[in-house]
Amino acid sequence: MPLLKSPALQDGRQSETALLIARGTRRMFRKLDFSTVAELPLLSGRRADIVALAPDGTILIVEIKSSIADFRGDCKWQHYRAHCDRLFFAIPETVPSEIMPQDTGLILADAYGAEILREAPEHRMASATRRAMLMRFAHAAANRLHRLSDPEIISRGG
Repeated sequence: MPLLKSPALQDGRQSETALLIARGTRRMFRKLDFSTVAELPLLSGRRADIVALAPDGTILIVEIKSSIADFRGDCKWQHYRAHCDRLFFAIPETVPSEIMPQDTGLILADAYGAEILREAPEHRMASATRRAMLMRFAHAAANRLHRLSDPEIISRGG
């Protein structure tokens, strides 16, 4: 039986391991006073695994890698830098941390929580991009909340 059933969190593309890493990572960010949205469509057409928003407006993107093969088969993560102030990878303990890029942050996570092993370097995004990301974040969060109270609605994105 899958642990997470919400369509807002799972669309069939994520492995169960990735869903559990997302859950633990989002729990950690909640404790750090961040709000998060999973699977957020970006301006580039790609989707970020987790976007975390700090009270001061700082935006983080977390790319989840559930295995070595998952990491080696994906080069699109470098395009996420333009859409955030800091970029992190979140991995389970079965993925060796030394293969992860040194110029990103690193989070070790499981289904119950996570810890930041390495802080991500800051690279502040342009103000127009920040505004667009904040709007995408707000619309996605509001649309997902609406779907919880009215599951028969049909929505675009988010």
